[in-house]
Amino acid sequence: MIDTHAHLDACADEPDDLVLRAHEAGVGRIVAVGRGFESCRATMAIAERHAGVFAALGVHPHQAGEQADELEAIRPLLASPRSVAVGETGLDFFRDRAPRDAQRRLFARHLELAQELEKPVVVHTRAADDETAAALEGFDGAVIMHCFSSPGLLDTALQRGYYVSFAGNVTFPNARDLRLAATQVPADRLLVETDSPYLAPQPVRGRPNEPANVVHTLAGLAGARNVDAAELERQIDANAATVFSLP
Repeated sequence: MIDTHAHLDACADEPDDLVLRAHEAGVGRIVAVGRGFESCRATMAIAERHAGVFAALGVHPHQAGEQADELEAIRPLLASPRSVAVGETGLDFFRDRAPRDAQRRLFARHLELAQELEKPVVVHTRAADDETAAALEGFDGAVIMHCFSSPGLLDTALQRGYYVSFAGNVTFPNARDLRLAATQVPADRLLVETDSPYLAPQPVRGRPNEPANVVHTLAGLAGARNVDAAELERQIDANAATVFSLP
């Protein structure tokens, strides 16, 4: 099984311990996500220590104000075979922790870099459905809608063949709209993640999240879609291998 989005370097526990517990839970592969140069460097070091860990590297939209220039410094790390995606990147007009124009410029630079390197792009979007869709319109690489929480973007994502990844919040009792969205994503475009250390799924809600917990989110998705969990796990593993070009 795979956790397609985890911030291992941001967790309180040691990354090596998190990877070990994930393996014990049946989670053999993790896409670890770096945000900013120092985080990306730490994430790459983790990926180089563990055969089942791969890296997605970028500068988060929250960092677009003061750390936007770090994207160029990340470029050499993205050339590594352990690097499988660009991002997370995108637009966050909900928190507004960076100027919106700076977020737009940084998002465009990530898309150009992903296009150049022929890698998929991992997209974070909050309260920016229309602008996110417009920014992605000319991008012809693979797109992963990370921690999907924008039902208003679902039609666009499905029409364009994006991958849609669900995190632990899809298991929350009040997340009916997300569970409905999860039933509409084609099986070959579905992904699952923890977004560790955030958004622990309902069975462990209130605790720091970690990759081992992706099994709970998978179970929630299987229940929402009324399919066998083992079958869904095989499909999601295949989807992740395809979009991230995993061995």
